[in-house]
Amino acid sequence: MYIAVAGNIGSGKSTLTRLLAHHYGWEARYETVEENPYLEDYYRDIHRWSFNLEVFFLKERFRDLLAIEQSKKTIIQDRTIYEGVYVFMQNNKEMGNLSDRDYETYMELFEQMMSVVRQPDLLIYLKASVPHLVGNIQLRGREYEQAMQLDYLENLNRRYDDFIYNKYQGDVMTVEKDGMDFLNNTKDLAKIIDRIDRQLFGLFPTEY
Repeated sequence: MYIAVAGNIGSGKSTLTRLLAHHYGWEARYETVEENPYLEDYYRDIHRWSFNLEVFFLKERFRDLLAIEQSKKTIIQDRTIYEGVYVFMQNNKEMGNLSDRDYETYMELFEQMMSVVRQPDLLIYLKASVPHLVGNIQLRGREYEQAMQLDYLENLNRRYDDFIYNKYQGDVMTVEKDGMDFLNNTKDLAKIIDRIDRQLFGLFPTEY
Protein backbone atom coordinates (compact mmCIF):
# COMPACT_ATOMS: atom_id res chain seq x y z
CA MET A 1 0.00 0.00 0.00
CA TYR A 2 1.14 3.52 -0.78
CA ILE A 3 0.05 6.54 1.31
CA ALA A 4 1.13 10.14 0.69
CA VAL A 5 0.94 13.37 2.68
CA ALA A 6 0.43 16.55 0.66
CA GLY A 7 0.48 20.20 1.72
CA ASN A 8 2.08 23.59 1.41
CA ILE A 9 5.43 24.63 2.88
CA GLY A 10 5.10 24.61 6.68
CA SER A 11 1.86 22.60 6.81
CA GLY A 12 3.37 19.77 8.87
CA LYS A 13 3.80 17.07 6.20
CA SER A 14 7.08 15.67 7.51
CA THR A 15 5.83 15.60 11.10
CA LEU A 16 2.62 13.78 10.21
CA THR A 17 4.51 11.37 7.96
CA ARG A 18 6.84 10.49 10.84
CA LEU A 19 4.01 10.08 13.36
CA LEU A 20 1.91 7.88 11.08
CA ALA A 21 4.91 5.76 10.10
CA HIS A 22 5.59 5.15 13.79
CA HIS A 23 1.95 4.37 14.62
CA TYR A 24 1.29 1.95 11.77
CA GLY A 25 4.79 0.55 11.29
CA TRP A 26 4.92 1.97 7.76
CA GLU A 27 8.14 2.88 5.95
CA ALA A 28 8.53 6.66 5.61
CA ARG A 29 10.04 8.43 2.61
CA TYR A 30 10.83 12.11 3.00
CA GLU A 31 11.30 14.92 0.54
CA THR A 32 14.94 15.79 -0.16
CA VAL A 33 15.34 19.23 1.43
CA GLU A 34 18.58 19.64 3.35
CA GLU A 35 20.50 17.69 0.67
CA ASN A 36 18.98 19.66 -2.21
CA PRO A 37 21.87 21.51 -3.93
CA TYR A 38 19.57 24.14 -5.48
CA LEU A 39 17.24 25.16 -2.65
CA GLU A 40 19.18 28.06 -1.12
CA ASP A 41 20.03 29.42 -4.58
CA TYR A 42 16.36 29.15 -5.53
CA TYR A 43 15.15 31.32 -2.66
CA ARG A 44 17.86 33.90 -3.42
CA ASP A 45 16.99 34.06 -7.15
CA ILE A 46 13.79 32.20 -8.00
CA HIS A 47 13.77 33.23 -11.65
CA ARG A 48 17.29 31.91 -12.28
CA TRP A 49 17.03 28.59 -10.44
CA SER A 50 13.39 27.48 -10.89
CA PHE A 51 14.01 24.98 -13.69
CA ASN A 52 17.05 23.45 -11.98
CA LEU A 53 15.21 23.06 -8.68
CA GLU A 54 12.08 21.54 -10.21
CA VAL A 55 14.01 19.04 -12.33
CA PHE A 56 16.00 17.96 -9.27
CA PHE A 57 12.80 17.40 -7.27
CA LEU A 58 11.19 15.56 -10.19
CA LYS A 59 14.19 13.23 -10.42
CA GLU A 60 14.15 12.53 -6.68
CA ARG A 61 10.40 11.88 -6.52
CA PHE A 62 10.48 9.60 -9.55
CA ARG A 63 13.28 7.60 -7.96
CA ASP A 64 11.13 7.25 -4.82
CA LEU A 65 8.15 6.10 -6.88
CA LEU A 66 10.20 3.41 -8.57
CA ALA A 67 11.35 2.17 -5.16
CA ILE A 68 7.75 2.25 -3.87
CA GLU A 69 6.62 0.16 -6.84
CA GLN A 70 9.17 -2.51 -5.97
CA SER A 71 8.63 -2.50 -2.19
CA LYS A 72 6.52 -5.10 -0.42
CA LYS A 73 6.06 -2.74 2.55
CA THR A 74 3.42 -0.06 3.08
CA ILE A 75 5.06 3.26 2.24
CA ILE A 76 4.07 6.72 3.45
CA GLN A 77 5.59 9.56 1.43
CA ASP A 78 6.17 13.20 2.38
CA ARG A 79 4.93 15.18 -0.69
CA THR A 80 4.14 13.63 -4.06
CA ILE A 81 5.47 14.03 -7.57
CA TYR A 82 2.06 15.46 -8.52
CA GLU A 83 2.45 18.47 -6.23
CA GLY A 84 5.83 19.26 -7.71
CA VAL A 85 4.20 19.42 -11.13
CA TYR A 86 0.70 20.82 -10.59
CA VAL A 87 1.51 23.17 -7.69
CA PHE A 88 5.14 24.29 -7.65
CA MET A 89 6.02 23.97 -11.34
CA GLN A 90 2.74 25.54 -12.44
CA ASN A 91 3.21 28.36 -9.95
CA ASN A 92 6.70 29.11 -11.24
CA LYS A 93 5.38 29.08 -14.79
CA GLU A 94 2.60 31.51 -13.86
CA MET A 95 5.11 33.81 -12.15
CA GLY A 96 7.24 33.96 -15.31
CA ASN A 97 10.13 32.02 -13.82
CA LEU A 98 10.19 29.42 -16.61
CA SER A 99 10.39 29.72 -20.38
CA ASP A 100 7.84 27.89 -22.53
CA ARG A 101 10.68 25.68 -23.78
CA ASP A 102 11.76 24.62 -20.29
CA TYR A 103 8.16 24.08 -19.22
CA GLU A 104 7.35 21.85 -22.20
CA THR A 105 10.52 19.80 -21.69
CA TYR A 106 9.67 19.29 -18.02
CA MET A 107 6.05 18.29 -18.72
CA GLU A 108 7.07 15.79 -21.42
CA LEU A 109 9.49 14.20 -18.95
CA PHE A 110 6.80 14.03 -16.27
CA GLU A 111 4.25 12.45 -18.62
CA GLN A 112 6.74 9.74 -19.60
CA MET A 113 7.39 9.01 -15.92
CA MET A 114 3.68 8.63 -15.22
CA SER A 115 3.45 5.73 -17.64
CA VAL A 116 5.38 3.46 -15.27
CA VAL A 117 4.16 4.48 -11.77
CA ARG A 118 0.86 4.55 -9.87
CA GLN A 119 -0.89 7.13 -7.72
CA PRO A 120 -1.25 6.73 -3.93
CA ASP A 121 -3.95 4.54 -2.41
CA LEU A 122 -4.72 7.52 -0.16
CA LEU A 123 -3.57 11.14 -0.34
CA ILE A 124 -3.78 13.05 2.96
CA TYR A 125 -4.04 16.79 2.25
CA LEU A 126 -2.97 19.17 5.05
CA LYS A 127 -4.90 22.35 4.27
CA ALA A 128 -3.59 25.40 6.15
CA SER A 129 -4.00 29.18 6.03
CA VAL A 130 -1.04 31.42 5.19
CA PRO A 131 -0.72 32.76 8.80
CA HIS A 132 -0.53 29.17 10.04
CA LEU A 133 2.13 28.32 7.45
CA VAL A 134 4.16 31.43 8.32
CA GLY A 135 4.09 30.57 12.02
CA ASN A 136 5.43 27.07 11.34
CA ILE A 137 8.07 28.33 8.90
CA GLN A 138 9.34 30.83 11.48
CA LEU A 139 9.31 28.18 14.20
CA ARG A 140 11.48 25.70 12.33
CA GLY A 141 13.98 28.46 11.52
CA ARG A 142 15.43 27.51 8.16
CA GLU A 143 17.33 30.62 7.18
CA TYR A 144 16.60 30.45 3.45
CA GLU A 145 12.83 30.28 4.12
CA GLN A 146 12.57 33.34 6.34
CA ALA A 147 12.36 35.86 3.48
CA MET A 148 9.59 33.93 1.72
CA GLN A 149 6.91 36.28 0.37
CA LEU A 150 3.31 35.98 1.58
CA ASP A 151 1.95 36.16 -1.96
CA TYR A 152 4.15 33.18 -2.86
CA LEU A 153 2.52 31.09 -0.13
CA GLU A 154 -0.93 32.38 -1.11
CA ASN A 155 -0.36 31.39 -4.73
CA LEU A 156 0.76 27.94 -3.65
CA ASN A 157 -2.34 27.53 -1.47
CA ARG A 158 -4.55 28.43 -4.40
CA ARG A 159 -2.69 25.95 -6.59
CA TYR A 160 -3.01 23.24 -3.96
CA ASP A 161 -6.78 23.63 -3.74
CA ASP A 162 -7.09 23.57 -7.53
CA PHE A 163 -4.93 20.46 -7.76
CA ILE A 164 -6.69 18.57 -4.96
CA TYR A 165 -10.28 19.42 -5.85
CA ASN A 166 -10.13 19.79 -9.64
CA LYS A 167 -7.22 17.77 -11.03
CA TYR A 168 -6.31 14.87 -8.77
CA GLN A 169 -8.31 11.71 -9.52
CA GLY A 170 -7.42 9.53 -6.51
CA ASP A 171 -8.81 9.19 -2.98
CA VAL A 172 -8.17 12.26 -0.82
CA MET A 173 -8.57 12.88 2.90
CA THR A 174 -8.46 16.61 3.72
CA VAL A 175 -7.23 17.64 7.19
CA GLU A 176 -7.92 21.24 8.23
CA LYS A 177 -4.61 22.06 9.90
CA ASP A 178 -5.43 25.43 11.49
CA GLY A 179 -6.17 24.91 15.19
CA MET A 180 -4.78 21.36 15.09
CA ASP A 181 -1.54 20.27 16.77
CA PHE A 182 -1.05 16.56 16.07
CA LEU A 183 2.55 16.73 17.29
CA ASN A 184 1.74 17.81 20.86
CA ASN A 185 -1.95 16.88 21.17
CA THR A 186 -2.55 13.13 21.11
CA LYS A 187 -6.29 13.58 20.55
CA ASP A 188 -5.65 15.53 17.34
CA LEU A 189 -3.42 12.75 16.06
CA ALA A 190 -5.92 10.09 17.13
CA LYS A 191 -8.68 11.80 15.13
CA ILE A 192 -6.55 11.63 11.99
CA ILE A 193 -5.72 7.99 12.67
CA ASP A 194 -9.42 7.18 13.11
CA ARG A 195 -10.20 8.76 9.75
CA ILE A 196 -7.42 6.76 8.08
CA ASP A 197 -8.65 3.55 9.74
CA ARG A 198 -12.15 4.16 8.38
CA GLN A 199 -11.00 5.08 4.90
CA LEU A 200 -8.39 2.38 4.41
CA PHE A 201 -9.56 -0.46 6.63
CA GLY A 202 -13.28 0.17 7.30
CA LEU A 203 -12.73 0.34 11.07
CA PHE A 204 -15.04 2.13 13.51
CA PRO A 205 -13.82 5.34 15.22
CA THR A 206 -12.56 5.42 18.78
CA GLU A 207 -14.61 7.18 21.46
CA TYR A 208 -12.85 10.11 23.13
